[in-house]
Amino acid sequence: MSEWTLITGASKGLGTEFARLAARNGRKMILTARSGDMLESLADELRGDGAEVVVIPADLSTLEDADRMWTEATDGRQVDFLINNAGLGSHAPFAQEDAWQRELSSISVNMVTLTQLMKRAVPHMKGHGRGRILNVASAAGFLPGPNMAVYSATKAYVLHLSEAVAHELRGSNVTVTAFCPGATQTNFFSDGNMQGARLLKLTPIAKADKVAAAGWQAAIGGRTVAVPGALNAVFANLPRVLPRSVITRVSGIFLGKD
Repeated sequence: MSEWTLITGASKGLGTEFARLAARNGRKMILTARSGDMLESLADELRGDGAEVVVIPADLSTLEDADRMWTEATDGRQVDFLINNAGLGSHAPFAQEDAWQRELSSISVNMVTLTQLMKRAVPHMKGHGRGRILNVASAAGFLPGPNMAVYSATKAYVLHLSEAVAHELRGSNVTVTAFCPGATQTNFFSDGNMQGARLLKLTPIAKADKVAAAGWQAAIGGRTVAVPGALNAVFANLPRVLPRSVITRVSGIFLGKD
């Protein structure tokens, strides 16, 4: 049975960069996202470089479609590297009622489907004796996020889940990595209504290819938690030195809009 890398949210942003990294590393890959056209365009690019690529469009906000995707992806294939990259966010006060559908989708994709795919991947990988799971969390997972309360909470869940499962899997040759980047040059900000947020003015915005490379290396190295960038590491460690009320105020400043 051949070995494959499965990348969710592969149609743009970090997902596309992870796919390009997989191609450069000689990996066969399965790409999934909602947009079949964008996936096929990326697949054509990668196939032009000699990669073997399978495209499986899926709406990962639904458990049924996510389960169908996994079943199709593992039909005759061994997935030994799962990159749980798909994620959604929304910038809005929690009381803003018309933000709920986007927030609900964020909960579904960022938490429920990610967990479901891990549930499927862990026994699959253990059965074959090895595997890597890279969960794209966020530096936001270390801090409460006023105006992005639901998003930050979902990423805290990803961080804690990843750490716990990584501990359970010690000695199994299956690793789980929580990758926690900060602001990155992707479509996330426009899709999540973050234009004008102070975060984008006060902090450097990392290039997607550099961020993806850091995540890839962290997973290959079997690290449990990886936070790329010195400033992101500072934010991640604030809970160690400051009261949570102060941390929340600081986070609120960065996530507010002028």
